[in-house]
Amino acid sequence: MRRWRPGRPRLPRTRAGRRRLIRAVMAGCVLALLPATWTHVVTDGRLRTTADVPRTEVAVVFGAGLWEGEPSPYLAHRLDTAAELYRTGRIEVVLVTGDNSREEYDEPDAMRAYLVRHGVPDGRIVSDYAGFDTWDSCVRAKKIFGVDRAVLISQGFHIRRAVALCQEAGVASYGVGVDDVHDLTWYYGGAREILAAGKAALDAVFEPDPTFLGPREPGVARALDLAGER
Repeated sequence: MRRWRPGRPRLPRTRAGRRRLIRAVMAGCVLALLPATWTHVVTDGRLRTTADVPRTEVAVVFGAGLWEGEPSPYLAHRLDTAAELYRTGRIEVVLVTGDNSREEYDEPDAMRAYLVRHGVPDGRIVSDYAGFDTWDSCVRAKKIFGVDRAVLISQGFHIRRAVALCQEAGVASYGVGVDDVHDLTWYYGGAREILAAGKAALDAVFEPDPTFLGPREPGVARALDLAGER
């Protein structure tokens, strides 16, 4: 019995066939880029710097991985930005949202400890332990923590998607994109955003429940009350 072996794909032999192939490839590229275009359109005018972002009670910092239990360099830069906004009085409370799906991996607690070491009082930090992706973090910020308006902090390649999704989740948002060296990780993150934008568009259309919802938590309200007692 002869074993089937996949052959190399053959290009169309006729000029008409090649034109159809080119049109199909171009159509596929357009469809792939539509979600990324959507994130740019809906976030127009909502990206700011640490110097001109509107004063807002709450900042949301999205997780970006741990290295040996400590924030990765990308995550550390996000947290440094949050600490700067707190020191300059542009925010009052920081909501750190990340992955704590297993006992040995705890992004929110690592983020909290880093912020405390950099001058943000522990009572001004609120932890979301079920921010498994950007959509989950945005929905939980609104439905669980009662955040209606926030400054979002992330890298430049991610911030538009974060703002677009939080807007869709009901959180009026401005984004601060953190500057980083354009290394291999940065370029990988940028390329990944093309695919992630597709998922974001689906999340915006179908509005799925986050992986874990749970009851409302008063952490943000309590932290703001503490801020008002200064």
